[in-house]
Amino acid sequence: MGQWSLPRIVAHRCGGTLAPENTLIGLEFAVAHGCYGVEFDVMLSGSGTPVLIHDETLERTTSGFGAVSDTPDETLLRLDAGSWRSERFAGERIPLFADAIRRCRALGIAANVEIKPASGFDHATGRAAALAAALGWAGDDRLPLLSSFSGEALAAAAEAAPDLPRALLFEAIPPDWRARLEVLGAIGLVCDGRLLDAQTASAVKRAGYRLATYTENDLAHAQLLQSYGVDSIITDRPDLLAPLR
Repeated sequence: MGQWSLPRIVAHRCGGTLAPENTLIGLEFAVAHGCYGVEFDVMLSGSGTPVLIHDETLERTTSGFGAVSDTPDETLLRLDAGSWRSERFAGERIPLFADAIRRCRALGIAANVEIKPASGFDHATGRAAALAAALGWAGDDRLPLLSSFSGEALAAAAEAAPDLPRALLFEAIPPDWRARLEVLGAIGLVCDGRLLDAQTASAVKRAGYRLATYTENDLAHAQLLQSYGVDSIITDRPDLLAPLR
């Protein structure tokens, strides 16, 4: 059903809470803690460029204001995306997706790229993210996993780069999960680990799909999820879940 490159433990938003989210320094922190799988969010700037950021607005994690989708690259890429976390990270920037790809490849990191479209940009974001991923990881034996809560974005990604593996994101897994994965040609799904039970996990695995959960920071519950057959656990604390790697 396609390649699943993610290891058992995956750092959320590049480095979890160990570093500013969705930054290149976060990738460095993940590796420093022995975590060679990361998840991060890709959205389009006002210039139509794929960049790493989670929120549709800039205020929470940067020195900027307003909507990401209204902010051109010349402004966006000058913003401070580190000081909100700690002064030690002052000057960290919002990364271009292309730069994050290069850093992942240089560090030997497997990536779960969450396509995170701003409202009304589902198709454009899915297409742009997939094309950038296909180009950036060209020739690599370990392809990224593209995921999204947006079926429209994931469908656009499938059309643009059909060879890249895909997973659909859910909170709780819905009754029609299998039909939705089949429509999108997805190889698996990602769900909220706190809403997953053993019976549902077993059904997903018996059907031949891969399964990941977010965002687990408790070692005992992560062990329980692994006992369900979960393939990859996304965490804010790759340091605490290190025994499960």
